[in-house]
Amino acid sequence: MIKALGAKIYAAWSHRRNRRWINNPEETQEKVLKNLIKQGLKTRFGKDHGFEKIKDLNHFRSLIPIRDYEDFRPYIESVLEGENDILWPGRPIYFAKSSGTTSGVKFIPITKASMPQHIRAAREALLNYIYQTGKTDIVNGKHIFIQGSPVLENSRGVAVGRLSGIVAHYVPSYLQKNRLPSWETNCIEDWEAKVEAIVSETEKQNMTIIGGIPSWVQMYFEMITSKAGKTVGELFPNFSLFVYGGVNFEPYRGVFKKLIGRTTDSLEFYPASEGFFAYQDIQEESGLLLLLDHGIYYEFILASTFYDINPQVFTLDEVELDKNYVMIISSTAGLWRYNIGDTIQFKSTYPFRIVVSGRIKHFISAFGEHVIVSEVEKALKQAIDSDLTNVTVREFTVAPQVEPKKGLPYHEWFIEFDNPPINLEAFASRIDKAMQAQNIYYNDLIIGKILRPLLIRNVAPEGFKKYMKSEGKLGGQNKVPRVSDNRKIADVLNDYLIQG
Repeated sequence: MIKALGAKIYAAWSHRRNRRWINNPEETQEKVLKNLIKQGLKTRFGKDHGFEKIKDLNHFRSLIPIRDYEDFRPYIESVLEGENDILWPGRPIYFAKSSGTTSGVKFIPITKASMPQHIRAAREALLNYIYQTGKTDIVNGKHIFIQGSPVLENSRGVAVGRLSGIVAHYVPSYLQKNRLPSWETNCIEDWEAKVEAIVSETEKQNMTIIGGIPSWVQMYFEMITSKAGKTVGELFPNFSLFVYGGVNFEPYRGVFKKLIGRTTDSLEFYPASEGFFAYQDIQEESGLLLLLDHGIYYEFILASTFYDINPQVFTLDEVELDKNYVMIISSTAGLWRYNIGDTIQFKSTYPFRIVVSGRIKHFISAFGEHVIVSEVEKALKQAIDSDLTNVTVREFTVAPQVEPKKGLPYHEWFIEFDNPPINLEAFASRIDKAMQAQNIYYNDLIIGKILRPLLIRNVAPEGFKKYMKSEGKLGGQNKVPRVSDNRKIADVLNDYLIQG
């Protein structure tokens, strides 16, 4: 009772505090940039790029080119070798280890200035949920965030690990008694053994908040319901909030409802190794509130022009709704005009709310169609919603088939169904029509008989799980790319299809 009352008061205070920057977005971002430049003056990067000369935003842009990880690698290597004051004053306190699509393993610095912003954003998201809904009972139950191991390596005095494992070290003291699983279970490296241990520790607890990447939470739900012979909702009658991030939840919504046995509130986060960028601030809105007062300065480039020689760069006051932008950040982690690789779309301005539409390098354009993640997810959802047989999808990915054994090329959809459609060809046709309606280039290729309509490959039960395990990517923060412009994943998945 006391904890719930305290949460309500704290949530109201947090809401009032955040209204200040939400109501003054441009001014807030200007202050963030000025502070970043002031700190950058003390670094090798700042000296290399003439930070002492910077007079305004245009000057800032003229001195600092947009970079991805490969371009930053020489500076990162210096930090890894133990040098100080390279990208940010002093040394990072962590390196977040993540997998890059082209760079192999990436080491993203987290500094004494940037780490608190990760924690602050997660805390504010939950407090905002309490403020908006008035639901304070969630603080009285047990909470679990299915995440990577908190065991960290050491690199010349800097701890190294997955972001989710790093964050596990920052659970506030007032929530320690509510936190599950135990530290020992969280440290288990083998993902399947870890989930089994989590099931044993949680099956008789009063769970109120459950969080994690949907595909891995689904694995936990399936294991615990199979063991107990009850739905998640029956096992945990007070479970009322699912927290997730990293992927679009829509493809999982049907199977989650079946596993839980009812609907629950959900709260979406947009965290990454490079920063915590946004969270869902209103239950009825699909967009996520872009965090403008959290040590990150944002710039945006239209995805369609990103690879041009000199693409136009936009600030917040220049963006338009529903356009696909590549997000560029400068931050207190010492990342300067850094391309994080994500594409976003604005769903509202004042306040600025976004959705993640995909990755700039994750698309299909083998024939000039430039199909992006949000389009395939939307098309699949429309096909599921229009089907009368309660189709549910566990996982999927899409790749081009450029050289079929016969006939025209096509897009190949690898889908693992929990409840498949009765008529797979009709289901594929609905997806294809939805794709044509969204993407004019794809539509032109179909009409012009450059492509034939898409084909679905029916992946066997646990096929994606076996694939991820074979790649050493089962669990943690690892996700299956929704789209690929090559057949690296598709060719392996051919070994996991339902035959006949």
